[in-house]
Amino acid sequence: MIQLIMQRMYVIYTFILIVFTINIFWGNSFIETIVGLMAIPMLVLSFYGASKLFRILGSIFIGVGVILFVSSGLPLNSIPVFMTVNMPLLAFLLVLPWMNSVVRAGRYDRRLKELMEDNVSNLGKLYVRTSFTTYILCTFINISALSLSQEILISNLSKLKKKLRDSFISRITLRAFALALAWSPMEIMVAMAIDATGVSYIRYLPWLLLISFFVLIIEWLRGRRRFKEFPYNPIESRISKKMQPRIMAIYILKLLTALVVFLSLVVTIGNLFHLNFILTVTLVILPFSFGWALLMKRGRSFLKIGWKTWKVRSNSIQNFVVLFLSLSFFTSTLNETPFLQLIQQPFIAVGESPLLILFLIQFTYLAMCLIGVHPVATIGILSEVIQPLYAFVNPLSIGIVLIVGALATATVGAYGVTVTLTSMNTKQNPYHITLRNMPFALFYGTVGTLVAYLLL
Repeated sequence: MIQLIMQRMYVIYTFILIVFTINIFWGNSFIETIVGLMAIPMLVLSFYGASKLFRILGSIFIGVGVILFVSSGLPLNSIPVFMTVNMPLLAFLLVLPWMNSVVRAGRYDRRLKELMEDNVSNLGKLYVRTSFTTYILCTFINISALSLSQEILISNLSKLKKKLRDSFISRITLRAFALALAWSPMEIMVAMAIDATGVSYIRYLPWLLLISFFVLIIEWLRGRRRFKEFPYNPIESRISKKMQPRIMAIYILKLLTALVVFLSLVVTIGNLFHLNFILTVTLVILPFSFGWALLMKRGRSFLKIGWKTWKVRSNSIQNFVVLFLSLSFFTSTLNETPFLQLIQQPFIAVGESPLLILFLIQFTYLAMCLIGVHPVATIGILSEVIQPLYAFVNPLSIGIVLIVGALATATVGAYGVTVTLTSMNTKQNPYHITLRNMPFALFYGTVGTLVAYLLL
């Protein structure tokens, strides 16, 4: 019975989240309570499909939340409301696969794959080309781009010594991933930071682009210099045809145009109807993706790929359901207790030095990721803890550090999804990946922190 339910979890998730989203506009308190009550069995069922790490995190948040709840004497009827706080994030995750699907339906991933497979003379040049390709793909298809890039590199670099191949792949793909998502409106860390600080996406965008491009260019220069001495001799069978620069440029231009249109729609609709960023992106993704597919005359392909991808992805978000719902209960309870002021003390203690505050946020991310705490959980807690700081520190600056600090951990978190995936694909120790990318993570985070400091 449980197995049958687990295979249909996407139906449960979709029903509850659609009702929740509709009620955002309706504003019926009774329905909000019903949705909150339904979230409890949804959380319990999701525990069965969640990984061990997320079960542990969820159990800790629920356990501590229950202790705080009981000790504070909060009424039982507040529990359903507490359970709905992070549901907009789950709704956001539920529609993300459709953007992934329209890129695949338009075969943009295949075209950019050709850019990676086209022959170059040495690994230094391949480093820049692969980083560029992964960067663009990650903006649209997130972690799927990581798998695609690594799959191609593992095949084409099979002649290299394993140590060199592992070093090359774990640097280039993870770093491009972390940099691309810094400004992507489809990245959950960006959405959470915007929601936490109340600063509009448009105000963030130029500074996040500046940080992302600056670090990316530095990374290209360093990578090209480091690997240029190694010749690149790919498997000949993998190089099927010569890349056509003009066609490739057209495909990239189309992708960038689509992104600009998407961002314009998100900003316009959000401002017009006074919606928050997470909700706006959630509402725009599906109709935008379908409209884009129709313009490309790939509607049927989009629906076929999209339905299959959406079912698989939606049926596999148990980790995030456990994390978000347990975190929702914990942070909501924490807000009602004096314990919150105790956690805020280290940040308030350095309140006269904004630079120390920003670095403290950055290193909190780093420390938490190294012991296995997902950055989503960290930002969820930090967003509550640092609220008093908005009175004397620019929320834009704090938001930039929240975003960059979170994404820097994608390259070093030994228990994180990205490092674990890379470790499995390349068959190398995840701690080797952590050590190799730690200088980059520190540099990336420091650049973000310094830019944020200049904006105070």
